[in-house]
Amino acid sequence: MSGLLQLIKDIQADKKIPTLDEASTKMGVILPILKELGWNPFNVEEIHPEYSVGGKKIDYSLRYGKKNKVFIEVKQTETDLDKHQEQLLNYSFSEGVRLAILTNGIAWWFYLALHEGSWEQRKFFVIDIHHQAADEIVQRFEDFLLKQNIISGAAITNAENVLKSKQKSDKILKSIPEAWNTLVTEQDQGLLDLIAEATERIIGYKPDDPTIAAFLSLNSFIVTSPFTSTVTHKTGRKKENGQESYSGTSLESFTFRGVRYDVKFWKDLLIGISEIMLANHKDTFPQVLSLVGRKRPYFTKNPNELRVPERIDNTDIFVEINVSANRIVKLANSIVSLFGYTKDDLGLDFKKPE
Repeated sequence: MSGLLQLIKDIQADKKIPTLDEASTKMGVILPILKELGWNPFNVEEIHPEYSVGGKKIDYSLRYGKKNKVFIEVKQTETDLDKHQEQLLNYSFSEGVRLAILTNGIAWWFYLALHEGSWEQRKFFVIDIHHQAADEIVQRFEDFLLKQNIISGAAITNAENVLKSKQKSDKILKSIPEAWNTLVTEQDQGLLDLIAEATERIIGYKPDDPTIAAFLSLNSFIVTSPFTSTVTHKTGRKKENGQESYSGTSLESFTFRGVRYDVKFWKDLLIGISEIMLANHKDTFPQVLSLVGRKRPYFTKNPNELRVPERIDNTDIFVEINVSANRIVKLANSIVSLFGYTKDDLGLDFKKPE
């Protein structure tokens, strides 16, 4: 067993890790991992602590040949990392550092800092030590942070390949509505044939093309552009403590990038958006395991950790569905953000009050 693999397993088993302050996280988690990845924690020319950038400090700069290669910003284990992304990437951009990492010791968020787009769009991978398999964690640490891979440039190549795969999935998702609209509006012969054959299986005989074409013309099958918000809120939302509240509302559907999905219950939003992310980000979908609440995770491979677990189809991952409507909306927004989308990509459509 490699030293890094054993270290990761030890961290996973250590129940004191979540209670560590920032200094202890650095000493007990960050530096031991970097050491196993080939970096010398006793050489300040290799791991430069408190590196100065414009009068501010980055916790660690990994250096080679007197050049900054990786910036690492460390927070204590219970810190919400969302609030610290922009600052880290601004520092990295100003110094021309291509690879940046934001971590609380358990969650490690990896960024290609010089790429275009928002900081969320530049985040290409998430490691979560408590919720991912140890051997998978080791592989990803080596891909992106092994000293030899940083020196050779292989780490950047690996990171760009992951990001390109994510961007390809995004483009496919955006293009599907356009492709569907083309089939419907141009009354593609292949589509007409498929509908005719399906109808024949149901009733025993085929409708002719003009009948199917008339049906398509009279019914709304056009989906909107993924860049256009078509969300309508059919009932007003209350305000509680200055915040939008979804308590007492019933969800009719949600819209993701212009595509509508009908639902019956609030939990269907959570499961539905998870399945969409799985379909479009299969390789990186386990990143959802990094989404945790104050006392328990929202996603886990161990259903015993949840009050009311529900398995996401075609995975070994379970999601907690015993949560409020307000929490589901917040969590759904966190899920789409995790994969590089924005809150504007997700819309809600409510049932009219009876």
